[in-house]
Order: sequence, then C-alpha cells, then structure tokens
Amino acid sequence: MTGLLILLCILLIGVVVVQLGRLVELASDIRGEEAAQLAANDFNGRFGVFFMVAFLIGCIGCTVYYRTSTLGYGPHTAASEHGVWLDGAFHTTLIVTGIVFFLTQIALFWFAFKYRGRANRVAFFQPHDTKLEIIWTAIPALMMFYLVADGLTIWNKAMADIPETSVIGVDYMEIEATGKQFAWDLRYPGPDGVLGAKNFRKISGVNPLGQDWEDIENLDDQHVSEIVLPVGKQVRVRITAQDVLHNFYLPHFRVKMDAVPGIPTYFVFTPTTTTEEYRARLGSLDKEGNPLYPEWHTPFDETEPDGPKRFEAFNYELACAELCGKAHFSMRREVKIVSQGEYDEWIAAQTSYYLTSIRGSDSDPHKDKLLDFEINNRKTEFNDNINKALSSDTDKIIRLKYVNFETGSATLTPLSRFELDNVVSAMNNYANLTLEVGGHTDSTGDAGKNLSLSDARANSVASYLSSKGVNLDRIPARGYGIDRPIDTNDTPEGRQNNRRTELRILTQ
Repeated sequence: MTGLLILLCILLIGVVVVQLGRLVELASDIRGEEAAQLAANDFNGRFGVFFMVAFLIGCIGCTVYYRTSTLGYGPHTAASEHGVWLDGAFHTTLIVTGIVFFLTQIALFWFAFKYRGRANRVAFFQPHDTKLEIIWTAIPALMMFYLVADGLTIWNKAMADIPETSVIGVDYMEIEATGKQFAWDLRYPGPDGVLGAKNFRKISGVNPLGQDWEDIENLDDQHVSEIVLPVGKQVRVRITAQDVLHNFYLPHFRVKMDAVPGIPTYFVFTPTTTTEEYRARLGSLDKEGNPLYPEWHTPFDETEPDGPKRFEAFNYELACAELCGKAHFSMRREVKIVSQGEYDEWIAAQTSYYLTSIRGSDSDPHKDKLLDFEINNRKTEFNDNINKALSSDTDKIIRLKYVNFETGSATLTPLSRFELDNVVSAMNNYANLTLEVGGHTDSTGDAGKNLSLSDARANSVASYLSSKGVNLDRIPARGYGIDRPIDTNDTPEGRQNNRRTELRILTQ
C-alpha cells in the first residue's frame, strides 16, 4: 500500500510539473517572451530554495529514522576488532563529506536564487582569480590527503595476514569456506589445528572438497554445517570457490572477501561480541524500562505474537554478497560466537569427515593399515578395559574386539597384532596376571567344526603372545564354539558379536 501511495505521489508531481510548463507557455504568449522569462526565473529560483530545504530536511530525517538500522550506528557497532577501525574511518569520511555536501547544496540553490536573471541586471565576468583557485584546490587536497592516509593505514591493519611468528592453534585458528552454487562447504581442522591439503582433481561425490587423503593433516579435518567461533580468538578464514564468483560476507564483523575459482583468498578477524551479548544489546532498555530499539522488541514471527522477539531470535549470518545465480539466497549460513568453553564443547562433538565417510572405503589409501592415532586410541581403550576388569569383582572378561581372523580359518589378520601387542604390554606390567584365551563362534555351520575352529583361533592368539615372550602357562587357550553366545544368532549383527576372542582373568 505504501509503495502504491508513493507511486501516485510521483505521478501527481509529474502532472503538476507538466501543467506548470503549460502555464508558462500561456503566460509567454500573453505577456511576451521577456516578461515570461523573468517570471520563470523568479519561480525557478524560489522553487529551487524550497526544494533545497525539503531535500536537506529529508536527508536529515532519513538519517534519524534509520539510525538504529545502519551498520556502525545504534546497536550495530562492529562485533570484531578491526570492524571498529573501519567504522571509525567511515564515520570520519561521512562527517567530512557530509559537511561538504550540505555546504555545496546550500550554495548551489542559494546562488541560483540570488543571481537569477532579473530586469536591468548585467552579469560580471571575472576570467581569473588565483587566490580563489588556490583556496578551492588546497582545501579539498588537504582533506583528501587526510582521508586517504587514514584509510590506507586502517586498510593495511585490517587486511594484514597472520604474522609468521604466530603459532596456529595457540595464537590463532584457521577455518575454510568454499563457495559453490548454492551453498558454503565449511571445514575445520581437527585436534592438530591444521587444515590438510586439497587438489581439485580429487573432487568427487564422496570427496566434495578434493582433500588429499595421503596428507595426514586431512584425516582429522571436520565438515560442519555452521560457523561457531570462540570470542576473542583470532581467526583466519581460507576462502575459495568451485564454480563461479562468490563473496564471503559477515556484515556484523565487517568481513567481506571475494571467493574466486582458482585463486584462494583469506580474511583475518577477531570476534569481540558473542551472539548472546549482541542480542542483549539489541534488547537494551532505557532507565524507565522502555526499549531503546522498539523495532527489535516486535515478534520475530508475526503469526506467533507470543513467540520470541526479534532480538531474542537474532543470529549472526554468513551470506554471499555476489549475485551468483537464481538460488543465491540459499547460501545463508548461521554464525555463532560463543565463549571458549562453549566452543570447546561444540568442537569436541564434531567428527572427522575422513573417519565417518572415507575410512575403509575404496577411496581410502590407508584402509589396509592403522594410523598412529587409531593405534593410540585402541591402546587407551584396551588399558581402560583391563583396568576395569582388574578392579571388578564379577566382570573379569576383556573382549579383544580388534582381533580378527581370515574367513573360515585361524590365521590372524595383519592388523590384529596391534591389539595383541597391548595384551603383551599388560602381561609385562602385571607379573602375576594369568589370562585364559577363549575362542567363540556363531551358530552357523556344524557345531563340531565351529568348536575346532574356535579352539584353533584361541591357540593362534596364544602362540602370537608366546612369540612375544609371554609364558604359555600364563595364557591357557580354549575354544568354546557356539556354547557361549552373547547375542542372538538370528541377525548378522548378533552373529558378528558372537564371533569373538576374549580374555578371562584367572589370577591377578
């Protein structure tokens, strides 16, 4: 409705201007050309002054009206360290250019009125005034020099990369954002704090970023659906694109950098305001308890008047500031700034993309070997299990879930040695420890053959431990076949659980 009224007002003004033009033509015919010209000069001069006043009042009115919606003013001061510098530079530029704007507009329309054509008035021709030219040249030059010098200083500070002396994971953290039609792929480093290498030739359906799985630093990297950052931590964002030009835009942090296919870019910033702190700023009250920013106290969803208010539902966001296609709008992602403790809790819940999507598949170059962190994790898990069994009065069983055999045989798989080496270490640490090695199978096939197979597998484990220096008297082996299931034999998962090798503590 408001747009329609504005359109009607514009049409009405156009009709008025056309009618005034016709009146001037009629007046020219009646009073003569010279008299009509003088009348037109008076009208245009006075109308120009009126327009100037209305125009400048409108500029001031719009500034006041939108003062709480403009970035850098009201509640929207920058939420990053460098953003404060940029806001200061923009504010200074606005003041200087604003003064010049008002003075030049006033001079333009006032002179048009004061020196309008009148009867018996003759223009004075002044071809040259050195002093005036020096003043009009020097003042703008000095102001431009100040603005450019100040802006260049701030630009160099805001766009600086991480110093070479900074330690990743300690002084700063690095994340990656890859733009594509129409989403952002976000990657975080794992516990090592380092993002692994990429190669666009390796991009595939299961490897959307083209990560090089031969690079160990890639194996703990995490793909996430939102940006979560700790407040006060310097962040370096790697920015890339896979198809067309995109733009990594965090308006509240004054972060904006093009994502260009084939040309990696970056931006470094330090968030200074958590999401909750920004919400509290938007919902601020004055001394009388009234909202400082009433527009933020309206319902977030007009269909739910009793639901959360706008300031309560506020979130920082990542947007694409390039028109990258019809679904450009869908590239919006949520950004959360939290305390260090909240961030540590969130990042601990994220999983390695390699471990969840690549490990053990045909795309995994390491599928036939264990990685160092897996070996360490398995060792920690085994130590926890044996300590629990040693301290228990009833549960004396330790399941060797990483000990496996070739199908239908008692031959240990190559990776089983890592679990058995943990058993050797435990036997060396506990001199009085005696363990029964028990072999078990599922109910598939002949029971007698299963019993023989389980016995052979138990003895195969005992033989390996003996080869590592463990006395066979401390590790008696026995096969139980199908007699002691721990799960149903009616499902593949249950049968898998029943096919197992266990250690039972006899003495400790």
